[in-house]
Amino acid sequence: MKDLAREYNARFLFETNVGAGLPVIGTLNDLLRSGDKVRRIEAVLSGTLNYVFNNYTGERPFSLVVRQAQAEGYTEPDPRLDLSGMDVMRKIMILARESGEKIEMEDITNNSFLPASCMQGSVEDFYEAMMKEEEHFKKLFFAAEKEGKKLKFVARYDNGKASVGLHHIGPDHDLYHLYGKDNVVLFYTDRYSEQPLVIKGAGAGAEVTASGVFADILRIINS
Repeated sequence: MKDLAREYNARFLFETNVGAGLPVIGTLNDLLRSGDKVRRIEAVLSGTLNYVFNNYTGERPFSLVVRQAQAEGYTEPDPRLDLSGMDVMRKIMILARESGEKIEMEDITNNSFLPASCMQGSVEDFYEAMMKEEEHFKKLFFAAEKEGKKLKFVARYDNGKASVGLHHIGPDHDLYHLYGKDNVVLFYTDRYSEQPLVIKGAGAGAEVTASGVFADILRIINS
């Protein structure tokens, strides 16, 4: 797609591929065009997973919280794409590639938290399996709560290596105060080496995604 865009002198924009309407890819490209170099990226890139872990307290079944996220339009049609970490892997791969890294999906480490039983069968089978695995999800939540921390599904890119997985995040971390369906991306670069450049806001939902697509259309029209 990029080669075709260059061949025909056309704009190829895909801002909403990461962070819905957030200016993530545009900001990254501005950094690189102005001579900066990305050293590390740390991010919460799934509005779905952030919504789920912000609303799961061990009182209501985990599967019901996921159903609620799907009903409100935050998940993929098959929520396993979100909960398995596959969607987050794709997003960190896009950011790593935009940073200049040659990387494929198989190069990314995925520390998934879903039991294997939840990945079998149909979407309804998935929900039934989650109900049976409720004790597993409770253990994850209470292990983090015992440390005074929150569960966040974090994507990391550091000097050519990328990974995604569930982490215990404490109050002193930039990823801790992230609510609802918000996403956050921290760019550590030559220019932003001590304190990262932070992009934060709603990272899922039809309206914010549509606004990002519309903004790209306007950029093409005005270029």
